Amino acid sequence: MTSTKTKFDKTFFKTMLAIAIPISIQNLISSSLNMIDILMIGRVSENALAAVGMANQLFFFFMLISFGICSGAGIFISQYWGKKDIAKIKSTLGFAIIAVAIIGLIFSFVAIVLPKYIMMVFDAKGEVMELGVSYLRIIGISYVVTAISFAYGFSCRSVQKANMPMIVSSISLLINTGLNYLLIFGKFGFPEMGVSGAALATAIARFTELFLMILIIYRDKAHPLAANIKELMAFDKDFLKKYYVTATPVIINEMMWSLGTIMYSVAYSRVGTTAIAAVQVANTVSNIFMVGSMGVGNACAVMLGSELGAGRDEIAIRYAKRFCVITFSIGAGVGLLLYTSIPLVNTWFGVTPNLEQSVRNILLVKCFFSPFVTFNTALIIGILRSGGDTKYALFLEMGGVWLIGVPMAFLGALWFKLPIHFIVLMVSFEEFFKTIVGLPRVLSNKWAKNLVEDTALA
Repeated sequence: MTSTKTKFDKTFFKTMLAIAIPISIQNLISSSLNMIDILMIGRVSENALAAVGMANQLFFFFMLISFGICSGAGIFISQYWGKKDIAKIKSTLGFAIIAVAIIGLIFSFVAIVLPKYIMMVFDAKGEVMELGVSYLRIIGISYVVTAISFAYGFSCRSVQKANMPMIVSSISLLINTGLNYLLIFGKFGFPEMGVSGAALATAIARFTELFLMILIIYRDKAHPLAANIKELMAFDKDFLKKYYVTATPVIINEMMWSLGTIMYSVAYSRVGTTAIAAVQVANTVSNIFMVGSMGVGNACAVMLGSELGAGRDEIAIRYAKRFCVITFSIGAGVGLLLYTSIPLVNTWFGVTPNLEQSVRNILLVKCFFSPFVTFNTALIIGILRSGGDTKYALFLEMGGVWLIGVPMAFLGALWFKLPIHFIVLMVSFEEFFKTIVGLPRVLSNKWAKNLVEDTALA
C-alpha cells in the first residue's frame, strides 16, 4: 500500500513538473519581456502607454477566442494522447489550425481597415487615438500567423511536449524585445518609430515564431504533430459533432470572458488615462508572479485529460482534488511574493507619483485575491474542461464576470466615481463566486468524462 502510494506521488509530481516548468519558464520570459516592452513604451509617453493598452484589447479578444478553439481541441488531444491515437491527434490539430486561421483573418481585417472604431470604444481622443490606430494597422498583419503558432504550441503541450514551445517562444520574445529597442527609439541607425516600431517588432517576432515552430516539428518525423495535409484534413462529421457539443461552451466562455474583461477596460477608461495605464502596469507586474500558477494549471488540464482518455478515471479524480490544494497554496505564496515587490514599482517603471500610487493600490488588491485566481484557473481550465464539463465551466465564468464583475466595474466608475483601485477591488469579488460555486462541482466527481471512446475521425 505504502509502495503504491509512493509511486503514485512520484508519478504525479514528476509529470506535473515536466509540464508545468517549461510552461512557467515560457510565461516568465513572456511576462518579463512584456514588462520591458511596457517600460520602453512608457518612456515614450503616458499617452503611448494608454494607446497600446487600448489597442491591444482587440488582440486580447482575438487570442482568447483562439484559446477557446485550441482549448476545445486540446481536450480531445490530451485524451487521445492518453489513448495513444496519433492519427486522431493530427486531424484534431488540423481542424484547430483551420478554425483559428479563419478567426485570424477576420480580426486582421478589423485591425487594418477599422482601427478607429476599435479605439472609439475606449473613448480615445487626440494623440491616443492616432497612436492606437497606427499600432493596430501594423500589428494586424500578424494575427493569422499568431493564431496558427498558438494552435501548434497548445497541441504540443497537450501531448506533453512543452519544451519546444517554450524554446521557440523565448527566441521570438527576445527578438521582439531587441527590435522594440531598435525601432521604438531609433538606435543603431534604425528609424525612430515610437509606437509603430513596437507594432512592427511584434509582427516580425510572430512570423519568426511560426517559422521556427513548424521547422522543429517537421524535422522530427516521429513527432505526433508532424502531419501532412491529408492527415490534418482527416476529421469527419462525427468528430465535428462531438467537438461542437464539447467545445462550443469553451469558445463562448472565452469570448464572453474576454468581452467582460474589455468592458472592465471601458469602465476604467471612464476614470481617466492614468487609470488605464495603472491597470496595464499592475497587470504586467502581477503576471510575472503568476507564471507558476499558470504552468500548474496547464499541467492539470493535460494530466487529467490524459488519465481520462486512458480510462483511468479514479486517478484523474484523485489528481483533481490534489490540484485544488496545490493551486490554492501556490496562489497564497504568489500573493506574498507580489506584496514584497510593491515598493519596487517606481524603481522599475519610473512613473509619475499619481500613477505609481494607483499601481501600488491595485497590486495590493491582486495580492489578496491571488489564491482564488490561481485556484479558479486550475478549476476551469484544468479540471472542468479536461473532463468535458464545459457547460458548468461556462456557467461559472458567465456568472462571475457578467453578474458580478461588469456591473461592479460600471457602478464603481460611473455611479460611485471611485478611485481605480476600489473599482478593481469590486470587480475581483467575481473570484469568490467562482471558488465557492465551483469547488462542490469538483468534489461531486460529475465533471470526469471520457470523451474519446466512441469518437471517430478517419
